[in-house]
Amino acid sequence: MKKIVFLSMLFFTACSTKQVVTTTTYIQNPSLLVNGKLFATVFQQKSAEYRALCFQAYNIARYRLDNYKPATNKPLAIITDLDETVLDNSSYAVQQGLKGKDYEPASWNEWTAKGMADTMPGSVSFLKYAASKGVSIFYITNREEKDKAGTLKNLKLFRMPNADSNHIMLRQNISSKEARRQKVNVTHEIVLMLGDNLSDFSILFDKKTADERMRNTNFSASDFGNRFIVLPNPVYGDWESVIYNYNKYTLVQKDSAMRSVLKP
Repeated sequence: MKKIVFLSMLFFTACSTKQVVTTTTYIQNPSLLVNGKLFATVFQQKSAEYRALCFQAYNIARYRLDNYKPATNKPLAIITDLDETVLDNSSYAVQQGLKGKDYEPASWNEWTAKGMADTMPGSVSFLKYAASKGVSIFYITNREEKDKAGTLKNLKLFRMPNADSNHIMLRQNISSKEARRQKVNVTHEIVLMLGDNLSDFSILFDKKTADERMRNTNFSASDFGNRFIVLPNPVYGDWESVIYNYNKYTLVQKDSAMRSVLKP
């Protein structure tokens, strides 16, 4: 009996030791950034709540469009962001996360060139509905010119309205979208703007500090759900970049910066 107990103790000790080693390895090389993004991507891909939030945003957009009263004689337009607003890039986030990596320009360009991103819940039906009402769709994105062919291929895959060079406005020299929004405003009356990042809506949010972003959000409170339709994005955006003071940090530096702002 004593031998059995002893052997059992050895067995469980060996198993416990193996588990501790595995856990210790994880603890020694933690990455709040990488693991956190994978966790958030599970929410994006598998959560019915995430899907419901997207449907909610597009339902509100349809309601606002149906009840919009034009103020000018200009043709109507909707401005929309692409990534995590119309196109779902969660597969790219998983690809990078499982490799222990964050966003990289080269791998991102490879991803966009494939033109195979899925769409955000509710996006296709809403944009087609808006187009059926005679509203032009302008895609203002911070994808670059080299992403253009793959992006148009992706939009055409889902038969998105206005999927052409005249309606997709990519980043040229600066990330701010204000000049591109104003260009649309010259020829069209803008009914709605859709995006997952506050800089998709107003210059008030371009490269601002965390405190400024909060103050300007309060200042613009009445616009959300009215002129501005916000899609959820827990994986990336200026909410993350502001933590790094918009610097191009290494993965380790990003991880450290994130930990520094947590409230335990």
